[in-house]
Amino acid sequence: MPRPALPSRRRALGQLAALGAAPLALAPALAQTRARTRAQSDDELLDYAVRGAAPPGYPAAYAATVRAAEDEGRLTVHSTTDERVAAPLVADFRRLYPRITVTYEDLGSTELYHRFIAETQLGREAADVLWSSAMDQMAALAVAGHAQAYDSPEKAHLPAWAQWQDRLWATTYEPVVFAYHKPSLPAAQVPRTHAALAEWLGRESGRLGGKAVSYDPQKSGVGYFLATQDIAAAPDTFWAMAQALGRCRPRLLLTTDAMVRQLADGRAVAGANLLGAYTLAQARSRPTLGVAFMQDYNLVSSRVLLINSRAAHPNAARLWADYLLSRRGQSVMASASRLYALRADAQGEATAAALRQLLGGPERPIALGPELAAPLAEGAYRDFVRRWRAAMGE
Repeated sequence: MPRPALPSRRRALGQLAALGAAPLALAPALAQTRARTRAQSDDELLDYAVRGAAPPGYPAAYAATVRAAEDEGRLTVHSTTDERVAAPLVADFRRLYPRITVTYEDLGSTELYHRFIAETQLGREAADVLWSSAMDQMAALAVAGHAQAYDSPEKAHLPAWAQWQDRLWATTYEPVVFAYHKPSLPAAQVPRTHAALAEWLGRESGRLGGKAVSYDPQKSGVGYFLATQDIAAAPDTFWAMAQALGRCRPRLLLTTDAMVRQLADGRAVAGANLLGAYTLAQARSRPTLGVAFMQDYNLVSSRVLLINSRAAHPNAARLWADYLLSRRGQSVMASASRLYALRADAQGEATAAALRQLLGGPERPIALGPELAAPLAEGAYRDFVRRWRAAMGE
C-alpha cells in the first residue's frame, strides 16, 4: 500500500496558523453567546419575580398600566428628599412592583431644577419624576409644559389645594418652624410670632453674632421660596426680620439638615424657617434641639411631585405617583420616613392630624398653582436679592 504523502512544510505551517487563529476568530461569537446567556439568565430571574397587581379599589384598566410599567422595567426619580429618608418608600414600592428597578437620586432644589432644564434643552433623558420641596420651581416647570397631566385614582382623597390641573401633586404637609439650642435658650424666651422673632433677633444680635442660621435664599431654591411666602403673608414683618437677622451676622446654609446639626451641637443658637418634618424627626433623638411653631401663622409647605412630560418610563412614573399619594404610601411616610403625610387617613406619628395638635396657631398651607412661579421672574428675583443683600449688610 503506498505511503501517504506528507504535507509540505509551508502547507503544515499554514494549517497550524489557521488552527491557532481559530480561537481569535471565534472570540466575538463566544462573547456574543455568553452575553445572550447572561441576558437569558436575567430574563429567567425576572420571570420568577412576582408580577405587580392593581391596588384594591382601582379601576380594572389599571392592570394594563402595571403591565406596561413592568415592561418598561425602570423608574428614575430626582428628589430633594434625602435618600435615607426616602429609602423605606422605595423599598415598599419595590415590594409592590419587584419588576421595576428604581434609580433614586437626591439633589439640592436648585441643582434639581437647573439640571432638569439643561437635560431637557439638550435632548437628553431626564428623570421620569421630580419630587421637590421648592414648590415655586415645580410650578414654573409645570407652567412651561414640562409636567405630564395624569388623572390619579387617588385624587379624590386629597384636598383641593393639593393638586393643580393633574400636573402638580402635593404629597406632604410640613410646617415651617423656628428651631433653637435648648441649653442656650430657655423655652420661656422663645419667640412665638414672626414679629416677636424680628424683635428678639434685633435685641439679641450681640449675643447671637455668628450663631443664627437660616437658608441662603440666593443659593437655595427652598430658602427663596419660603422667603417669598413670608413676604406674601406679612411683607413688613419679613423685612424687619431680615434686617434683624443681618445684624446677627448669620450663617446662611443650603439645607435644613446643615442647620439642625449646628443647632443640636451648640454652634448655633437660633434658626429661622427650617422644614419642620426633618427638624421634628431629629429633635426626637437630639435632646438639645428645640422646635417651636409660630402662633400668628404657620406656613405649611409640601414636597411636590410632577411626572416629566417626556418621561422615558411614563407608566412606572404613574405607579410611583399613585403610590406616594395612596393611603399605604402616606402611612409609610408618616411612620418609617417621618415625613408629615397629607392624607387624613394615613397611619403613623407624623400626620397632618397630629401636626394640628402641635401647631397652636393658624395653619397656612401653600396652595399649588401657577402664581407660585411669579417670584421666579427675573425682575422679581433681582429686586428681592438687592433688598436681601442690603438687609444682610452686603
